[in-house]
Amino acid sequence: MPGIELDLASQLNQLTMLAQVVLAFVLGGFLGLQREYSGKAAGLRTYTLVTVGAAVFTLASVGGFNEFLALDASRYDPSRIAANIVVGIGFLGAGVIVFRGAHIEGLTTAAGVWTAAAIGMAVGLKLYLLAIFTTLLVFFTLEVLGKSGFEKWLYSRYRPRKSPYEQ
Repeated sequence: MPGIELDLASQLNQLTMLAQVVLAFVLGGFLGLQREYSGKAAGLRTYTLVTVGAAVFTLASVGGFNEFLALDASRYDPSRIAANIVVGIGFLGAGVIVFRGAHIEGLTTAAGVWTAAAIGMAVGLKLYLLAIFTTLLVFFTLEVLGKSGFEKWLYSRYRPRKSPYEQ
């Protein structure tokens, strides 16, 4: 059947894409485990799904529409999908932010989910070092900075009013 047979290059390309999705899964899962361990609403499944989904959308935008280039290259813009990932994840993140008087909850979770999407996009674009480095930075931010008391110290030092960390 014409068009169904895949040449070796196409098969290798698809295997590379599968490996990219697995890397996105691992990186998102790593961050999700930290959030799960910290008892946050968005944990392992959320981070993993966001990172994998962003990678797949990015892979689809980069390589899935090549046949349209032959028709009219001026109308092909793979960055549209990337832009819509950012908007869609922003909408998802807005759903986890809760205001309780002057206190805001879920802002770090929303930012983490948004960054997980960026990591997935980086994997989809084969920017592996960027994705891995960003994952480590985000993990450091969530695990070390989030639990070190640095924010409380900074807040008490530079804000004369009552800290939101004081009960």
